Amino acid sequence: MLKPPTSFLWARRVFLTLLTAFVLAPVLVMLSSSLKPLRDVQGPFRWFPSELTLRPYVDIWTTVPLADYFVNSLIVSLSATVCSVAIAVFAAYGVSRYRFRGRKLFTVTVLSTQMFPGILFLLPLFLIFVNLGNATGVALYGSRGGLILTYLTFSLPFSIWMLVGYFDSIPRDLDEAAAVDGCGPLRTLLRIVVPAATPGIIAVSVYAFMTAWGEVLFASVMTNRTTRTLSVGLQGYATQTDVYWNQVMAASLVVSVPVVAGFLLLQRYLVAGLTAGAVK
Repeated sequence: MLKPPTSFLWARRVFLTLLTAFVLAPVLVMLSSSLKPLRDVQGPFRWFPSELTLRPYVDIWTTVPLADYFVNSLIVSLSATVCSVAIAVFAAYGVSRYRFRGRKLFTVTVLSTQMFPGILFLLPLFLIFVNLGNATGVALYGSRGGLILTYLTFSLPFSIWMLVGYFDSIPRDLDEAAAVDGCGPLRTLLRIVVPAATPGIIAVSVYAFMTAWGEVLFASVMTNRTTRTLSVGLQGYATQTDVYWNQVMAASLVVSVPVVAGFLLLQRYLVAGLTAGAVK
């Protein structure tokens, strides 16, 4: 195996160093600003604080009800993830393993939903939720349940499409062997296919959770004071007279911890799940 030239190695090191610095610079600014008094953040920019303080990390919980927003985001994101993955597993397995009338139309319809911007569905969903609430008494608008249904509209199609590709990469011989042993379709799916598709299911789960956790547009319209999520609640640090930038930075770092920790723990499954369906 030929060794790369020295110039290439140095160029790669320089490029990766600059790329790392570019990616980490905003994080450093956030961390530095979160450790400064407000007057220092509003003054001339400095990379490092002249006076270290942990006060912003204490005040973020009282300036706005951050804990309530955190619970709302956790409930909504986990519920949307579980529902999206559960439905996508059954739908993707049916599309992957069975040939039925309308299969291609269903696949095209699922993919076509990803072509439209989310704001296109905002007004129709708002009207549907309000009219359903008036007709049935079920309050979807301003509720966690309504927001979960909203997130399913754009996480579920992608989840189905992604799992179809992953299920296609699993040999059908496993299904046939399970059928010979007396397993029905449901048992084959749950006992054979799902364990083999674990990396793909985890990848879909991470995508669905991260999408729901950081979504702003629908959460800003479909929630109220009691059901507000973190992505919208962070705006509470900006008042009519001032913006608590140090608390904004501190809160942003705090709320990003669950997503970053989960991504790091599931990184190898995520990479495997994203790439496995590309090769059959």
